[in-house]
Amino acid sequence: MKLRIRLRERSFLALVFLVVVVHFMFAEGTRTWEQSKFEDLSKGTATGVAIRSAGGLELAPAFRAISTTPSTYIWSIAADQTGNLYAATGAPARVYRITPQGESTTIFEPQELQVQALVLDKNGILYAATNPDGKVYRIEHHAPGTGVKGKVEPEKTKSASEFSSSVFFDPHTKYIWDLVFDNSGNLYVATGDHGEIFRITPKGEHSVFFKSDEAHIRVLALDAKGNLIAGSDGSGLVYQIKPDGEGFVLYSAPKKEITALAIDKTGNIYAAGAGEKRPGTAPSNFPSSVPATGSSPASGLGPTGLILNVTPGLSSVGGSIPFPGATATGGSEIYRIAADGSPSRVWNSREDLVYALAFDPTGRLLAGTGNRGHIFAITGEDQFVDLVKASASQITAFADAAGGGLYVSSSNLGKVFLLGGPLESEGSYESDVFDAKVFSRWGRAEFRGAGNVDLFARSGNVDNPDRNWSPWKPVDLVKDPLLNVPQARFIQWKTVLHAGNVAPRVDSVLLNYLPKNVAPDFDDVTVQVGMRYQPLPKPIGVTDTSGASGASPQPRFDAPPPSTRDRDSIGVRWTVHDDNDDQMVYSVYYRGDGEARWLLLKDGLTDKFYSFDASLLPDGGYTIEVMASDAPSHSPGQALTSVRDSPRFEVDTTPPRIDDLRASDEGPHIHVIFHATDGFSDIKRAEYSLDAGDWQYVEPVGQLADSKSAKYDFQVMLPAASESPAADSNPGRPPQSTKAMPAEHVVVVRVYDRFDNMSSAKTVIREK
Repeated sequence: MKLRIRLRERSFLALVFLVVVVHFMFAEGTRTWEQSKFEDLSKGTATGVAIRSAGGLELAPAFRAISTTPSTYIWSIAADQTGNLYAATGAPARVYRITPQGESTTIFEPQELQVQALVLDKNGILYAATNPDGKVYRIEHHAPGTGVKGKVEPEKTKSASEFSSSVFFDPHTKYIWDLVFDNSGNLYVATGDHGEIFRITPKGEHSVFFKSDEAHIRVLALDAKGNLIAGSDGSGLVYQIKPDGEGFVLYSAPKKEITALAIDKTGNIYAAGAGEKRPGTAPSNFPSSVPATGSSPASGLGPTGLILNVTPGLSSVGGSIPFPGATATGGSEIYRIAADGSPSRVWNSREDLVYALAFDPTGRLLAGTGNRGHIFAITGEDQFVDLVKASASQITAFADAAGGGLYVSSSNLGKVFLLGGPLESEGSYESDVFDAKVFSRWGRAEFRGAGNVDLFARSGNVDNPDRNWSPWKPVDLVKDPLLNVPQARFIQWKTVLHAGNVAPRVDSVLLNYLPKNVAPDFDDVTVQVGMRYQPLPKPIGVTDTSGASGASPQPRFDAPPPSTRDRDSIGVRWTVHDDNDDQMVYSVYYRGDGEARWLLLKDGLTDKFYSFDASLLPDGGYTIEVMASDAPSHSPGQALTSVRDSPRFEVDTTPPRIDDLRASDEGPHIHVIFHATDGFSDIKRAEYSLDAGDWQYVEPVGQLADSKSAKYDFQVMLPAASESPAADSNPGRPPQSTKAMPAEHVVVVRVYDRFDNMSSAKTVIREK
């Protein structure tokens, strides 16, 4: 096999030389792997590095962990004027005080399952809302060893000795979602499952301030004019409620739940929405109310649109936590409602759910998301920077920190971070692992960026870099950016950004490589006698390799060609792949039984099928061979070929021969004798017809049809004899005598060989 391939290889390469020229624009040779787009860079691992939505890397703001709480979830945080941070948590339900040094102390332990919201008044008194079936507690700080004399504290809870707590307000609702103070010291309480907002005056007088037809009022904010801004769950409504309690729907979001609100200095309202609305729920100013479906705290079920997120390993009581947006599908969106009331969408993500919104010291809008723990800075419409990724699943809240930074809380795990201040002095980024598919030689890197940036690369032959890859090798971006890594199938690059007078920036990294050429690999070659494949339509301006136009790259996945039954055709089809994804060209050969030489049927094929006229081949047994070459993707002399033979098949287009057909009258029977022969295949069956009657099967002598020659000897019953006078069509003519004429009979026989080639013959006899 190898010898005959070598004998034909020179002539074959000469035949495809034109194909090489035609395919030059699609030649493979050196290939490149470039990463510059956000979609590609987001697959890597960033540490102290931010990823721009427009593509590229830059140093991220400083981000460090301050404290890790024993609780799984942190729902809300608030900071006092001295820099202490308070965290409302769940699983277990606690309020922690965290000092600027990160020291954590439990100051409040309610009986409910979680502490949902926290807010500080102007006097530094803390108010905490609990869920479910919860209350609003007042938590006051006292100097060590002092207390509040003469004060009755109903339903007193456990707390640190410096703090006392008491029930401040019981709304008698299922859920309390958010708290906010206005400039007059009134406390507003957002609740579910009746969609009510309560107002408690500084004197402790409480009333229903606003009643929504939604099931839940999820979030609250206060604008510069003293209007209360509220977001609902059910129809995704954003309300503006004046100080007198008059409500107006500013926006009905496409999402069902408003999960976060923020208002900038110019009066723009930003609202985050999550979750798909129920079918038939169209955005409107006042949609129909959504019934509440609250259940007992220990059941693991929450109100409509919310579930109680049970953390594995925790008890049903300790782990049942209502998680806003937990059932949301379709990602999140952020909307901007301008001061004139006009809404627009500024950001969306199919993967990330927004749980918190805030502004950094420069005025950029920040979005805390899950369930990947990212913080995004929204810089414009559909423009953003992926700032940081926390070591937790959800970013749940922001709070202003002393010095201009922001405190950030997370859930799964319950941690507190500090974001802000100067940019990181150094950050690193590791790219995703690239699979070249085959063993490759790695060339030079092409880098676009600015500032003090280092580039490294490493390679290996398994997809996990931790399994004995080469060490990181520096790339000299100044003199010669050669990738000094071993030849291998996989590669990865890393960059380190250093702060300097010029802000470091990476816009794109491109790696050049040359895959080792491997020969095409056949999967199968099949031949179907009696099948014709129809040519596939070519794209406009593209011909096959015999034409003058450039050929298009072959698809990775081949659509089955249209086919029709045609007994005069032979169809050949093959499946072949090339690990280099090279363009390929094919030649088809045939060889008869007992022959040593392969004869060319067709060359220069780009389709993976070929049909030809069966009559081109004399009757006999044959084998088809298909040769594949990757010459269109390589320089002359560098191409590789491979061949695959089909199973043996037989061709027979010649009908059998009928000899010595005789028929004789033997009384009530006709005796028929004939002999059938075929030059290649066995006689399969024979039939006869008497006087144009139905065809009747007849067996050969000996009954077994297993030979190229068969003798037939059989009798046919004649119909009953009859005589009839000749009809006289002229009634005026005198009758004439008639004489009975002998009856004639026509016997026709036909014979089929194994390939359904047929021949026929006839004979005529007269009855005696």
